[in-house]
Amino acid sequence: MYVEWEENGKYVVGEVLVKTDFPFKNFAKLTTWLFFSTIIGWYSVSRIGWKKTTKLMTWKMALLQLMLLGFAIICLYEVLYNFTVLNAQITAGIIDGQVPDIDSLTIAYPDQNRPWNLIFATKMFLVGFLTSSHAFYLSTKPRKNLDT
Repeated sequence: MYVEWEENGKYVVGEVLVKTDFPFKNFAKLTTWLFFSTIIGWYSVSRIGWKKTTKLMTWKMALLQLMLLGFAIICLYEVLYNFTVLNAQITAGIIDGQVPDIDSLTIAYPDQNRPWNLIFATKMFLVGFLTSSHAFYLSTKPRKNLDT
């Protein structure tokens, strides 16, 4: 990362994770492993830590629900935006007669010097949407009693 920044003056966020196959070539990308491990980790945390949320006051729970709903909406917007830009770049590349390398497509947003890899951005915001939506769902369910 540092070497690329020194040589080119920019660094593509998530490019290494998208271009690295693990455990062997053409099996799975590191972004896929990160995606699924985040989902499994969130599920484990939500199952282990549910007792901590039973003591939250009503106004604190309402504030938490509002925050989770905001995160879910922002992440959904980012997923749709990144997916639309990804499809547009693929289509623009195919018009020239050759299919572009999908793993190398980037968007120079929000900083020109640190563009994001579109595959990485789409997967990470999708996992953010899924976890925040699931947390919002869990927060609206009737709470269990600690005695049961």
